[in-house]
Amino acid sequence: MIVPQSPVLEFPAMLHGPISAIRREVRAKSQGWAREYRKTGGFTQPRRMLQVSPGEPLVMHSAAEFEFMCRSSWRIHMFIDVFMNLEEGVPKEERQRMEEAFESFCLGTPWGALYHAVSPPPLRSSERMASRLAALLRFWDVLQGPRYAYRVPDTHHTLDALMEYIYRETLEAWCPGGPASVREHMALTVARMARATREDCMQAVLRVIPVVVRANADLKHREELSDPGFLRERLAALPPEDFEDVSSAYRYAVNGPVCAWDRELERH
Repeated sequence: MIVPQSPVLEFPAMLHGPISAIRREVRAKSQGWAREYRKTGGFTQPRRMLQVSPGEPLVMHSAAEFEFMCRSSWRIHMFIDVFMNLEEGVPKEERQRMEEAFESFCLGTPWGALYHAVSPPPLRSSERMASRLAALLRFWDVLQGPRYAYRVPDTHHTLDALMEYIYRETLEAWCPGGPASVREHMALTVARMARATREDCMQAVLRVIPVVVRANADLKHREELSDPGFLRERLAALPPEDFEDVSSAYRYAVNGPVCAWDRELERH
């Protein structure tokens, strides 16, 4: 269920405060959601919500904590702690269905859509990333108000700047030379991702790998890792779930296999 759009942006109160308090409250809510799922098969919004003021900074990554460490702040990155207890008491055979239901619930809220776009958990498949980015686009206007602290020190991004920082290479891999507007480029990418074939995904991943290689100064076998034939062969040999995890061309997911191939080349 999608939460009705409101001109006022509200996030769960448990994500605001000092680190220790947020950790306690998120853990308790995680356990509460687990109990709720076992009882009803679904999830509901936290009762306590707080308004996010225009221009207020949201800490989206632990790397940005240095600036905010000694004060109460919005710490959206700490939502990851929810997943520590979410499966509590849920039978193993039910967990995948529960995870899918929880993500669907989250994507119907502005805070959940934002979290899943900024810190997407596995699998980062083209289909799932299309759903996550589509959810973000639905809440784009209301999420324009805050500023976002991410990996760049002392920088508070706009939503557009944050998405360009995280997804610029992915958007370009799917839609080379796309619109100048990040929002429009993302919308076009979502449409292509949602109907992508395996070959479409392969082409997008091959376009983003050179960016990953340039960003990793420690890679030792750059010539092989820049060879399209070698890369296509390695991508084709990935187990289905591993290929699915990189099929969106999300650069942080692609980074893992590229580094693994470099280590494998080193051993030989």
